Amino acid sequence: MCAVILAAGSSTRMGRDKALLPWPPAAPHELAPTQTFLSAAIRSLSPFSDMVIVVAGANEPNLLPVIYANAAFVVRNAEPERGQFSSLRVGLQSVLSRGRDAAFVTLVDRPPAQPATIGELRETFVKSARDVWAIVPEFNGKHGHPVIFSREMIHHFLHAPPDATARDIEHEQQAHVQYVSVSDPFVTANIDTPQDYAELQNRIGFPELHH
Repeated sequence: MCAVILAAGSSTRMGRDKALLPWPPAAPHELAPTQTFLSAAIRSLSPFSDMVIVVAGANEPNLLPVIYANAAFVVRNAEPERGQFSSLRVGLQSVLSRGRDAAFVTLVDRPPAQPATIGELRETFVKSARDVWAIVPEFNGKHGHPVIFSREMIHHFLHAPPDATARDIEHEQQAHVQYVSVSDPFVTANIDTPQDYAELQNRIGFPELHH
């Protein structure tokens, strides 16, 4: 089992690299937050994976210190402008190249899922029937991350048309996807804009930032 973190986006709507956003969001008196979204994602997935692979783009030089400090690996998407699916394929190809045949996949623009959630997803995958190729967490009826893909699903991603999307492939293989209801709201959190990040700060206990 590998883990793949997709972190090659340009973060244009946020205005700064989402991978390097402080986690947890710092209160005003905290000058040096302990982690970033990227380091927190690596640390959350490491206990459940043989290795963690980060897919970077043009931001690779900025991410490398965080990646290496947390004992992860990096692969570069040479064409991140082609979108998230291209990064997914780069990451999954690296999984197979490193001799693994299943992978957690998550996006860097979100808080890390709780360890109990990640453990539950992995356990469900290990115990699932052979015809289950993907495990997807669900919170309040919304699908989220991290997801788990088996070799069979990875094969379909890697052989899909370049203009396909992950959602297209998941819908095509719906019969092989198992959804797991979890009590972790972070699996569906998606932090795209400064407003999203401010709302996250409020949710986890720093309301004084916005008075």
